[in-house]
Amino acid sequence: MAEDIWIVGAYQSDFARNLTREGRDYADLAREVVDGTLASSGLSGRDVGTVHVGNAFGEMFSAQGHLGAMPATVNDQLWGVPASRHEAACASGSAAVLGAVAELRAGFHEVALVVGLELEKTVPGRVGAQYLGAAAWTGHESVDADNMWAYVFSRVADEYDRRWGLDHAHLHAIASTNFAAAKRNPNAQTRVWSLPDLTVDGDDDEANPRVEGRLRRSDCTQLTDGGAGVVLVTDTYLRTNPAVRPLARIRGWGHRTVGLGLTQKLGRDPESPYVMPHVHATVQDAFGRAQVRLDDVDGFEVHDCFTPSEYMAIDHIGLTGPGESWKAIENGDIALGGRLPINPGGGLIGGGHPVGATGVRMLVDAARQVSGTAGEYQVEGARTFATLNFGGSTATTISFVVGAPG
Repeated sequence: MAEDIWIVGAYQSDFARNLTREGRDYADLAREVVDGTLASSGLSGRDVGTVHVGNAFGEMFSAQGHLGAMPATVNDQLWGVPASRHEAACASGSAAVLGAVAELRAGFHEVALVVGLELEKTVPGRVGAQYLGAAAWTGHESVDADNMWAYVFSRVADEYDRRWGLDHAHLHAIASTNFAAAKRNPNAQTRVWSLPDLTVDGDDDEANPRVEGRLRRSDCTQLTDGGAGVVLVTDTYLRTNPAVRPLARIRGWGHRTVGLGLTQKLGRDPESPYVMPHVHATVQDAFGRAQVRLDDVDGFEVHDCFTPSEYMAIDHIGLTGPGESWKAIENGDIALGGRLPINPGGGLIGGGHPVGATGVRMLVDAARQVSGTAGEYQVEGARTFATLNFGGSTATTISFVVGAPG
């Protein structure tokens, strides 16, 4: 019987930092995240049997590849420990977690260190947006867009508008909720930012300029430097090391991969009530493995790289019927204290989006929620939390369900 997997350590860097301005590079970021994650678990590098690194764009932003070897570069105790790098665009961190879970459940190792790392502030914003576009179907779609991903998720919003109608005020509400949540999070990128009142200035071209299509600045995440990490262990390890205290148990996961093209996805299954049927299926896979329903889940970390991606997540996780995400927004269901708090620490829009680290950061926050250690953005009484992480235009979709340790 495959072993259950437990999270025993979790760490996130401060996503507001600009490491290039500080004169720091991937080694400095990796050292902080590796050492911080291990320290949070009470373990050392000597206890680790395998290392998995999530990173999407190291070569492009920093001319640094082979990042699976970076943890051993900065921590001598990891010298000789097998390590792998995982790339799945914005789902790279979740893919790294899946790789570690697979090795542990197979019995290859008992302790895994997973870190997600990304540096994006090494170049001007316009150049960074071009680099990030490499995760789309290069040369086949959106070739004239200045900001590839804003263009892509503007098209997702257009699809909702075509099918059911879409009021941009609901997208402004998502942004406002996540920016407000970020102010409670000591590691959030925007926690001290002064932002326009989107209920007043959301459609003002000067206060909130357009980026691509219908999307404005407030609809978009920023370029972010940062990292996150978790230590995972097996049941066997916990039984033989009773001093190690778990934060959470990974109860279930879902993982679907489809084609790169957005047009492919939107035209694939016109009879489905969901804009992205594979996204809904991924969440249902995670729920099925965890043996839970949405009503059993106390909160969700979802992939709000742009406001339409969270709008899509709301109905795809089943909080509303297809096309009815606006109901959960208007009812306050997704706010802290609501029926299903979404992104209580600010998500990607408020918290920051270092691409390769995002999936790991989501798991860090989920573990903190169910262990009651999320501080000012704690969901009261949370016992079960879930994540939904997209790579590209949902070409890779990964979801986890974690439960409280007791």
